[in-house]
Amino acid sequence: MSLIILLIAGAMACEKILPKAPPDDELLDGPIEGLTNEQNAIFLRGDIAFNDEIFTPKTGLGPLFVATSCGTCHAGDGKGHPFTMLTRFGQTDSTGNQFLNSGGPQLQHRAIPGFQFEQIPAGATFSRFMPPANTGLGFLDAVTDAALLALADENDSNGDGISGRPNWITAPVYTTLRPGTIEQNGKYIGRFGKKAAVYDLMQQTANAYNQDMGINSTYEHYDTYTYQEVDPEVSNQTVLAVIFYLKTLKAPIQRNQNDADVNAGKQTFINISCGKCHTPTLTTGVSSIAALSNKTFHPYTDLLLHDMGSGLNDGYTEGSATTPEWRTPPLWGLGLSKNSQGGQYFLLHDGRARSIEEAILLHGGEAQQSKNSFQQLSPADKAKIIKFLESL
Repeated sequence: MSLIILLIAGAMACEKILPKAPPDDELLDGPIEGLTNEQNAIFLRGDIAFNDEIFTPKTGLGPLFVATSCGTCHAGDGKGHPFTMLTRFGQTDSTGNQFLNSGGPQLQHRAIPGFQFEQIPAGATFSRFMPPANTGLGFLDAVTDAALLALADENDSNGDGISGRPNWITAPVYTTLRPGTIEQNGKYIGRFGKKAAVYDLMQQTANAYNQDMGINSTYEHYDTYTYQEVDPEVSNQTVLAVIFYLKTLKAPIQRNQNDADVNAGKQTFINISCGKCHTPTLTTGVSSIAALSNKTFHPYTDLLLHDMGSGLNDGYTEGSATTPEWRTPPLWGLGLSKNSQGGQYFLLHDGRARSIEEAILLHGGEAQQSKNSFQQLSPADKAKIIKFLESL
């Protein structure tokens, strides 16, 4: 009996000592609901490959690289930090990248011993890209092309000053076109990346292995140093598990949903037309993953390109986007960004904004009128919008 009492006392003591797990709405990682046991096993394999596998020269790293693992740039599946910033260079207009033979489009600024890291070639324009958060990507992937085109207004036919449009890109031969894909002159709608120049998570993942870590696969099998075709350094099974992991990461959960100021801030956000680009609600189409099919979700993005004005024009672009055009970034998870950014915000495509208000004030172009409206709000109403955005 005394042994049982000691065990119970020990368990109670551990409960007091060990910290409680954080609430689910404070975490970005974790699977979506409704996966089968087999799918959860694949998710776990992808999670391990994404967050735990660190490459070395013996396991294929480099010879040129940016990071040694996927998780290096996406701690806790959240946004990156200036230390993990990516640099893209070599394209100024829709004619394509003029520096592909000089290392473009991505700068690999690190190298294993015995090799020389890349530098931006003379005459090349460039932009720095903050690694995005990963959560909810499967929902964005499963939205139909028709739904995105319904949000587009390339010629501003309604006269509201907002003319979002898709980035029409060439899809890699290894991608599987999603149901309902719409083709235009051999081009397809991109929806991932800062410029929406990536078709799907297959392209995103294969490119990241190749361009970020110098790891070749059967999908991207050209060495970034020699430009020669080489043998795969990561298995198809691993790549596909990572893709599945990214597709089935849960969407961020809004916090303080019943707070009066949060809801008032949301309404003001809509009233000053921020929601015309940061579309609050989207619905998925049919997905090969049943748990993603026909789901309504709240990402606050239209996944379209918008001209953001001269202040955010870096002189670099991708696909058919012009240099001041950027894909509307999803706002869900915004309030948790600091968790993976060292306790402070680094917002916009290159992390230049150090607060949510500063990010708003750097908007221009199609967002100029909304920014002006924000500036005209009372301090109390501005605070409510910020509180709403921090709840996402």
